[in-house]
Formats: sequence, C-alpha cells, structure tokens
Amino acid sequence: MILYVNGDSHTAGAEAVNTHAFAEDDPDLFYLGRAPHPENLAVTWGKLLSLALNSGFHCGAESASSNARILRTTRAWLEERKHSVEDKLVIIQWSTWEREEWEYNGVVYQVNGSGIDHVPAEAAERYRNYIIGLDWQAKTEEAHDQIWEFHLELTAQNIPHVFLNGNNDFSKIADQKDWGVNYIGPYDSASTFDKQIRLAGYQTVTPNSYHFGKDAHAWWFKRMLDYLMSNKFI
Repeated sequence: MILYVNGDSHTAGAEAVNTHAFAEDDPDLFYLGRAPHPENLAVTWGKLLSLALNSGFHCGAESASSNARILRTTRAWLEERKHSVEDKLVIIQWSTWEREEWEYNGVVYQVNGSGIDHVPAEAAERYRNYIIGLDWQAKTEEAHDQIWEFHLELTAQNIPHVFLNGNNDFSKIADQKDWGVNYIGPYDSASTFDKQIRLAGYQTVTPNSYHFGKDAHAWWFKRMLDYLMSNKFI
C-alpha cells in the first residue's frame, strides 16, 4: 500500500523541527523549491503514519497551498497511477477556503486573504480586487461544493480516502452532506487540525506562528491511526 497525503503547511510540517516552511528557505536546499523541508517532513504525522502502516509514502503538501492546488496535484498523482495495482489510501488536509491559485507566464502562484502575497506586476490589480471583494461565505460554499464533488469522484473510483480540516471548517454551511467516515468533523469547528491540537495542550512553535512542532505531529499521527483502525480503513 502507498499512503498519499496532501495539504498545506500542517501536512508539510512547516517549522516542525526547524524554522523553515519551504525547503528553499534553507540555503543548502534551494534546489528543492517549495517542497517541504526534509527534516520537517520526517517528523510529520503523515510520515509517522506511513511508518506505522509499513506503507509507501508520498506527500504532495506545500506550505501556503490553496485547495485548488491540492485538488489539482492529487488528481494528477492519481491519474499517473490509475493502472497501478498497488493499494492506495488518500488523506487530504484542506487549506483555508479563500485561497486561490493563479498562473502567470508559466508560474503558479498561491494567493490568500492576507493582502501581502507576492504576485507579478500584471496581477497586482487582480489581487487588490480579490482582497477588496473577498466574500468568506461564498468562498466557503464554493470549497464545500468542490470537496463534495471530489469525494464523489474518489468514491466512484473505489479509492479509500479521509478528509480533515486544517484551520477552517464548514459549520456555517446550510446544505450539509453525509460524508460517512470519509471526513473528520467537517461541520464541527472543534474538529479542525489546529483546534484539536490546541485542545490537546500543544501550542504553536512560536507565539506568532500557525505551525506546530514534532510532538504535536506525533499526537495527531496517533489520532489518525486510531481513526483509520476504528473505521476499518486498515
């Protein structure tokens, strides 16, 4: 079996053991670009889970990733392996609902509602309008619809999968769906990765960070392992 995980910094392990979010933040690893830093990736909940399952492992996560990127790269990975006979287990940690990805001159940019993203000059006005016109409820509903369609897509392909929320949740969605065991607390604001880890007593690596250290990742790994076993994914 191969375990495939995707998400944003919570799955990429940003700052888990060092101060880096991207491999390229380390001068010695500039050639790895925006991939997770290897030292951080080694202690992530996903990597620990693969070791416990004695499975192969592929992490498609990238810090600051949008859900558009998560969907695109996950679909591409699955398409490349559609004729493979190996069993797959897909675990997706969803990013914040407002994030988008834009492509300019062959470069794909991940943008969010911070107002401080780096975008090319030709996208400056677009980014300004994006920030001014950001409608959180509309973006939440859009994300909900897209993720539901992806759930149906994976179900139709008989691909075992588990979804979880990173920081945002769908508690304000009126048209709630029955996800079965494929989504951990989609409509519960207390079931997000961030909230659950804080409730367990872990804090971010620094007061100004959104990221958690290796002990928190180890705690989440155990929770995920229990979830997979309890719901007969393994």
